[in-house]
Amino acid sequence: MSSNTQSEPLCLRAMGSFHVGGRRVQLAGRQPYQRTMSVGGEPVSINPNGTYAVEQMYVQYYLPEHYNGRGPLVFWHGGGMTGAVWETTPDGREGWVNRFLRKGWDVYVCDAVERGRSGFAPHPDIWPEGPITQTVDDVYARFRIGDAAGSYHQDPARRAPYRNTRFPVDHFDAFCLQMVPRWTHTNDAMVGAFKALLGRIGKSVIVCHSQSGPLAMRLASETPGLVSAVVGIEPAGLPMPAPKVYGTPTLIVLGGNMDSDRRWQLLSKKIDAFARKFSAIQILRLEELGIFGNSHVLMMDDNSDDIARRVDAWLRTATPNALDLPR
Repeated sequence: MSSNTQSEPLCLRAMGSFHVGGRRVQLAGRQPYQRTMSVGGEPVSINPNGTYAVEQMYVQYYLPEHYNGRGPLVFWHGGGMTGAVWETTPDGREGWVNRFLRKGWDVYVCDAVERGRSGFAPHPDIWPEGPITQTVDDVYARFRIGDAAGSYHQDPARRAPYRNTRFPVDHFDAFCLQMVPRWTHTNDAMVGAFKALLGRIGKSVIVCHSQSGPLAMRLASETPGLVSAVVGIEPAGLPMPAPKVYGTPTLIVLGGNMDSDRRWQLLSKKIDAFARKFSAIQILRLEELGIFGNSHVLMMDDNSDDIARRVDAWLRTATPNALDLPR
């Protein structure tokens, strides 16, 4: 992953996309109505009664020309985001999708249930609650880009980022454009869709972020034969219910400035306690390596390539190379 790889051709043997998982729900007793669906068109009769396809997941895959034999590698985004978080950085550098492709990983990028191209279900007819939409003010502080609540200002010159931040703060507004509404009751549906994905593509590595961290570890504990390793980028919680047994090799990566953020102080302690219970879990604290200032979205920070190298190196020790196994 040299600094000049972005100018080198990225060669694939295949790419494509599909939807997986989901369920069918029937509604009845709703009142039909008319709605003009296109500008300059004619009204269309809409009958909300019938069968709905919901809780499916969108998956896009990229298969490099030279496969390393260790994949597939599945990217699972965090709350209020989509698979776009792995594709590029706000300042235009290559994202982790390209970085791991260049290392020979078969890569699958998901928009989890109720995000992006996966779609969502009618509310309150099928889903009991509406979505949460985050303000950019909250994102700036909660993702540890700004140094405290209220650190965001509409005028970029008046914002207060951490002085040592590795996030490309001049491009924060570009990052905000990819934030989307999220729901808080769809965890079971998300895990179910990922089980369907693993049933289709086979045993895989999961690279997850924030909200998806505890869900990916739950997935690993419930389907240990289908998850070869987990990389949790700042998981925002722990699997519930807590597993009694957990044997999947797991690397948890934690960034900087957590000591100044009460929420992350508490989460950090919970993660430490969880890791002490299970020897399969290893914590990589970047500050202990002398790497300071990483935000909650460290795969977008200005040292994201270096962190990707470290994750790739760990994965090569944690996962077998299928190409080297006896046949």
